[in-house]
Amino acid sequence: MAAALHVGNGDATDLAGTGLARHIIYWRDTLHEGPVPALPPEELRRVRTAFLRTAGADDRAEGPHMFEQRDAALEAHRDGEHVLWFEADLYDQLQIVEILSRLAGLKVPAQRVTLICIGEHPGIARFGGLGQLRPDQLAALPATGACAALTPAAFDLAIHAWNAFRAPAPEGLPAIAADRSPELRFLGEAFERLSREYPSTRDGLSLTERRVLAAVEPDGGSTAGDVFARASAREARPYIGDTWYFATIDRLAGGPQPLLSVEPAGRPAGFATEVRLTRAGARVLEGEADHVTINGVDRWIGGVHLTGRDVRWRWDEGRERLTVSA
Repeated sequence: MAAALHVGNGDATDLAGTGLARHIIYWRDTLHEGPVPALPPEELRRVRTAFLRTAGADDRAEGPHMFEQRDAALEAHRDGEHVLWFEADLYDQLQIVEILSRLAGLKVPAQRVTLICIGEHPGIARFGGLGQLRPDQLAALPATGACAALTPAAFDLAIHAWNAFRAPAPEGLPAIAADRSPELRFLGEAFERLSREYPSTRDGLSLTERRVLAAVEPDGGSTAGDVFARASAREARPYIGDTWYFATIDRLAGGPQPLLSVEPAGRPAGFATEVRLTRAGARVLEGEADHVTINGVDRWIGGVHLTGRDVRWRWDEGRERLTVSA
């Protein structure tokens, strides 16, 4: 295992401290936000770099170098073993299917890839990620059921999932959400959570947007930091960081009929920003108005670009599935 290339989701996880890993790269990309179209790797790197910079999410000022270095590391190690260290949430599951698709494209056999993936850990009531574990706890994971040597079937599923995510229409998402792979065991639930980011038939809100609105105290007195804490606590598997919650607040505070008001106005939301529910926001939250209809939408979910006030794809709350209008 020490000679393998170890891939993790961020350097908060002390892989080096385990004594198991000498060659380590981190896959730092929030694929659940912004455009992820079906482009070759070089073009996709440019799209993702531009998006993260525009969104103010390139907090390390790495630019394209991070993408180039991680992709080059995979290619340079194509003849070796790979160990992937990830978690159950949507953020990580999307990274897993991208990495496995890249490895498949490099002709890396499935049996040379080991996945270590957990959604909980003994003694941690609300597991948030591998970064919570000590090096000795991480080092123990390869000997547990969290560790799986992958099969060609797992590779095929990852490729289908990556293609479905990047497609210009989301027809392929339900099949991935319904899959119960013994190796990619968290992928189905992650893709169901992804599907709930489509505007709801009830109110035009994504699940994240609805949780943000519901986290605002009706009588005022909420900060964006409060909203972040309350909304993220509602997630079965927290996967959205403060940056993206604040971006959601900014988005809901815009448009012809803002659902939120913020103070100070005209600045990006931060932890101390005061947040209030507007009259329109209260109506939408009660299901009396549709957010997309009154404000429109301009948002990417993978390869799907949702725009305008007549969005074809919606999440049907009653049937709990994606639906398409004529």
